[in-house]
Amino acid sequence: MAWHGSEQISVTGAGTLVHVAIATWQWPHVFSADAKEHGIRLGTSRWRRPAPDTAPVRAKAAFLYNICTMARDAADQAGFDDALLLDYHGHVAEATGANLFLVSGGELHTPTADCFLAGITRQTVLDLARDIGIPAVERHILPRNSAASTSASSPARPTRSSPSGPSTHTSSRWARRPSP
Repeated sequence: MAWHGSEQISVTGAGTLVHVAIATWQWPHVFSADAKEHGIRLGTSRWRRPAPDTAPVRAKAAFLYNICTMARDAADQAGFDDALLLDYHGHVAEATGANLFLVSGGELHTPTADCFLAGITRQTVLDLARDIGIPAVERHILPRNSAASTSASSPARPTRSSPSGPSTHTSSRWARRPSP
């Protein structure tokens, strides 16, 4: 973690030092055994990924995770395993802590990373798919188009990717929007 300015309380970081801290801990699986076995249930969040001209959307920044926290809390309260975040245009973006991948017509599809972090896990999944001859398509996906896929996968841990395909244990059952 890196941050500016423990030296003063202010909105500005001018005249402050950059601080860095590194912490490690055991990261348990974020979903129940049933969800791992039968797939996670996603509820579409009312919270959206911001436009690139309103926030540094390609940064791994704490304030962007606040959106995920609010979305996940609402999803939990509504009985879902996680929340599906849309972007500022209403396209599918990601889950609260994972990228989304859809299988359709023998191709792997994932949302265009124009308003969320195109992280290491996402790029690894795309590279692995291409390495084994699976076409990987990055595109804008409308929520109604995601239901037509034959499988969906959400690599649910930042440290490793879950398998993708028709028999995946992380395939998503798309669901209605949870109430706020």
